[in-house]
Amino acid sequence: MDSHSHHNEPDMLSVEEARDRILAMFQPLTPEHVDLLDALGQVLDEDIVSDIKIPPLANSAMDGYAVQYADIVTAGPETPVTLNVDGYIAAGQLPDRPVTKGNAIRIMTGAPIPPGANTVIPFEDTSEYELKNVGMNPMDIDKVDIKLASSLGSNVRPAGQDIEIGEKVLSKGVVLRPGEIGVIASLGRNKVKVIRRPSIAVLATGDELIEPGRPSEEGRIYDSNSYGVCASVVKYGGRPTFLGIAQDNLVSMNSKIEEGFNADMILTSAGVSKGDYDIVKDVLVSRGEIDFWSVRMRPAKPLAFGVLFSDEGKKIPHIGLPGNPVSALVAFEELVRPAILKMMGYKELDKPTVKAILEDDIVNSDGRRVYARAIITNKDGTYYASLTGSQGSNVLTSMVRANGLAICPEDVECMKAGQEVEVQMLDWADGGYSR
Repeated sequence: MDSHSHHNEPDMLSVEEARDRILAMFQPLTPEHVDLLDALGQVLDEDIVSDIKIPPLANSAMDGYAVQYADIVTAGPETPVTLNVDGYIAAGQLPDRPVTKGNAIRIMTGAPIPPGANTVIPFEDTSEYELKNVGMNPMDIDKVDIKLASSLGSNVRPAGQDIEIGEKVLSKGVVLRPGEIGVIASLGRNKVKVIRRPSIAVLATGDELIEPGRPSEEGRIYDSNSYGVCASVVKYGGRPTFLGIAQDNLVSMNSKIEEGFNADMILTSAGVSKGDYDIVKDVLVSRGEIDFWSVRMRPAKPLAFGVLFSDEGKKIPHIGLPGNPVSALVAFEELVRPAILKMMGYKELDKPTVKAILEDDIVNSDGRRVYARAIITNKDGTYYASLTGSQGSNVLTSMVRANGLAICPEDVECMKAGQEVEVQMLDWADGGYSR
């Protein structure tokens, strides 16, 4: 195709049109009850309401002495107040006696405040360290000097300060991160109701492919797409089922596709380019309602989308990714990822973006939106985007070195080094990993 091919492809879809058509076919899936630890990244499908107080009892924010404020209100470095030490409370213990006038109880962080006490004086503001320094065992201290009056109630964490009984702690629809998982556990729960993870069947196609782990054969290549695509499914919260490699014949294609009908979506790679004679197309069209699209993006122009029907008439959405490894991964980010997140109940489907200064030119030869693989670095608070070498869609290492996709709009023929560019962040760290 010549570089002006876009002029004679009026049916090319914009990325947004392609994405909107795909997303229209997907809805959030049904809920499931799962073990709390398995729910990371899933969307909550219930309000979480506490039936306990957190903390359950008023407790100490410091290691120190629980006292009655009235006893120590005059305390200062020159005017220490001496109190009798009447016991000790560790975290997890309950007090066995109240604090009475003239007395203090030694208390550890997190331990419940004994009745009668209303203030905790940290060790630092008492004579405890001096007594330890002369060889006293702190447990044997029977008198302590308070050398500083803090304010009334200081270092006392009230019961229910964090969470009250009946309080709605998390709302239906939030994405569970480690903090949310922790707070649900703090309420005593180890199961949670979430939107289930989508099951994604992944099928490779092509006689030229062999499975990694097998001996190499001349003229054939290892199937990398399925691994990159399955890993992407896991990264965004889905459960991949790898159906293996279908040979370019009807029997092989049909039997492999039939195995995928228990999933929520079937992903194939290769066999979707316009003008290809390809068995993949024949099978997809014979089994369902599939549109073959050209999307105005580089890489990843060819795409197939629609529904497939099983032999029993069960219907399942299908996305056919391009065969080039980089194209498959970029198409996944732009068009499959949002569908997976929508099935999982996410509301925010866009990749995070930053503005960066280009360090290389991006040349746009044919009026498509270019997703240039780039390494984004932060220098003194400004992001810079440097392209990762050859941008050929067969050069998988261009994706390996990238942590972002620098976007050149359809109508811009060249972006010059020094210009500001919008970058979709694949990961925030150089070589890092984030959703």
